[in-house]
Formats: sequence, structure tokens, C-alpha cells
Amino acid sequence: MLSGKKILIGVTGSIAAYKTAYLIRELIKLEAEVKVVMTKASSDFISPLTLSTLSKNPVAIDFVKDEETGEWENHVELGLWADLFVIAPASANSLSKLVSGNADNLLIATYLSAKCPVFIAPAMDLDMFKHFSTKENLEKLVAKGVHIIEPTSGELASGLEGKGRMEEPQVIAQKIHEFFMKDSVLRGKKVLITGGPTYEAIDPVRFVGNHSSGKTGVLLADECAKRGAEVILITGPTNKKVKDPNITVVRVHSAEDMMREVEKVWAAQDIGIFSAAVSDYRPEVAAGEKIKKTDDSLTIKLVKNPDILMWAGQHKKSGQYLVGFALETENEEVNGFKKLEKKNLDLLVLNSLRDEGAGFGHDTNKVSFLKKGNNIQSFELKEKTEVMRDIVNEIEADLKSA
Repeated sequence: MLSGKKILIGVTGSIAAYKTAYLIRELIKLEAEVKVVMTKASSDFISPLTLSTLSKNPVAIDFVKDEETGEWENHVELGLWADLFVIAPASANSLSKLVSGNADNLLIATYLSAKCPVFIAPAMDLDMFKHFSTKENLEKLVAKGVHIIEPTSGELASGLEGKGRMEEPQVIAQKIHEFFMKDSVLRGKKVLITGGPTYEAIDPVRFVGNHSSGKTGVLLADECAKRGAEVILITGPTNKKVKDPNITVVRVHSAEDMMREVEKVWAAQDIGIFSAAVSDYRPEVAAGEKIKKTDDSLTIKLVKNPDILMWAGQHKKSGQYLVGFALETENEEVNGFKKLEKKNLDLLVLNSLRDEGAGFGHDTNKVSFLKKGNNIQSFELKEKTEVMRDIVNEIEADLKSA
């Protein structure tokens, strides 16, 4: 997350300026504080009122705020306020001014006063982007430590196809997030995550299982990897894919399979996040051939599966941090605190099937964090990606304070 981070967005004269509205929303979703400085030309493409409303801050355009009083817009103050300055879109004209220091507008003057990291997302027609003068300007900026967010290829405003489209707002926000996460306390930590359901065979065709999609485990793995962790994801059957190629994925089917894989690696891990929906029971005997439908009823004897989370808690070494999940339908907090204590957890993520939009099969979830000492923190309904950030943020905060 970008909680507490101050992001200044610069908007120059480009048709891609409309994307700035979406960039502001993405950064605010990451809990950043956002201010905007525009060139006059950019206001032909998107109104200052729109960006002011979305950012919840006044938009700066002119050097002088009030001609009658002589009150001026302090570009030095703006430049010093920001933890990061991102110019998106950056036109070819503005790139040239950034290099030469031609401060004929407030945006360039603010850039010259900024002491923070600067990101630039160019946007222009393909021939302008390919031109040697643009290439030279970009090379000079990179040499001075400016971060360039490369444009993408696609249909341009001119109707041509090629490289020059400003990168999508979600990607720009993610790159900013990753920049701040490079100093994350998780960098270099070994993290074991379990996810997905387990399938317990009745016969070669049928199984005992649950409705877990495996999405939570995958999102957790991606979030930890983005923060520099070395992640092993042991997951039951799922069609969800991890995004980070550096995540080691181990695919299993049954609880016993998952247990074996956890036993192999847990001792070497710094953090364990056990989000898998492990089946509590399995058939005592799995038939070797498909069971034929003969009688009106069928009795299957079930036996207990290994308690993987309990085992991890029992074998937790000093310095290891263990997270468990609980899905309850009644007496949620009472049962949650019992599980926290019994399984030797540092953090329990609790959710209830009684909360609308929570549980299996949703893109949202509503959770509470339980810790020792009857410590509970409850959250509103959120997108699952945001819930995963909250979980990882909590882990980081605990590790920092340890």
C-alpha cells in the first residue's frame, strides 16, 4: 500500500490526459495522498475540476493564484511536498523542456524544485516517439536518474498503429507501488503460502472437496513476491495463475499431499500464510475403480485428515511468523480466538459466511484480524486484492515492531 505517501501528478498537453483521472483513482485506492499540477495546454483535454474532485485537492496550473492580491503558487513547496512526482502523460514538448530546464510553466518549475524520485510516462504519436530528439531527451533524463515508464503499442490518436500510447493507469500505479515496496521488510524473506481446496478421492472419478477457488492463495503469493519475498505456493486444484515468474508453485490434490510438501520446506521459511481450505476428512478407503450405482444409498466412512496448520504451529521456531485463516458460521470471534491460541498463530484472518460478499466464490471479502491478548481489528467489505494487501501490511508492521 501507499498509505502516507504523497504523490504529485504532472499532466501535460496530450490526448492521453484523460487517463490521469483513472491514475488518480488507482493511487487513492492504494491510500496515497494525491495532488495535481497541470500545464495550461492539458486543460484542453481534461478539466482541472475533474482532477481536483478526484484528488480531493486543488489543482495547480498558473504561477499566480490571485492576480488582485499577488498570491502565487509556490512551485518550490509543491516540489518539496511530494514523495514521488509522476508526469503522466508527458508530451514530446514537455520532455524537451524537462531536459533543457525551460521553466515557462508551473509544471516544469515544480520539476526543477523537486527533491523526490521522478517518473515519466511519455505519450505521443509513433513517429514523434521514434524521433532521434525524443530518444536523446529520454536518454538524458534516464542518465540523471529519472524513471521512464515506457509507452505501449496500439492504436494512436492519429489513427496509426505503433508505440506511443501512454501506459495504462493501473500499470503506472503498480510500478509506483513496487518502487516504494523495494525497501519492504519482506525483501529477501522466505514465505510459504498454502492455498486452494484439497480433493479427497472417493474413487477415480469422485471426490470430497469444497468451493475454494484458490484465488486467495494466488493473490497472497503475488503480493508477497511484489514486495521482494521468495515465495513457495503450495496449492490444491485451481485454475488461478500467479503473475510473478519468481513464485515457486507446487501443485497438490489431497490434504496428505499438501502435508508432505509443507513438511519438506516449513523449517526453512520465515513466514507461513496458511490460507488453504483443507478438507477436514477423507474417505478411509478410496476405491480403485469407479463405484457403480447399485443400491439406493451409499455409505462412505470418513477419517480425519492431518491438521497442517496445527503441525506448523507445533513446529514453529523462534522468529517464524505464522498466519492462519478461519471461515466460521457462528460464534465467529470466540472460535477464532480459540484457534489462534490452539494452533500457536501470530495472526488469524477471520471471515464469516454470514457476511454478504464474503467466503468462497466472491471477488470481495470482509475479514477481521485476531491476535493474542483478545486483539481484534475489523475491516469493511473490500476487493480481495485489497484484503490481501491489508494482510501483508499487517505482517510487515508486526515484523518491523518485533
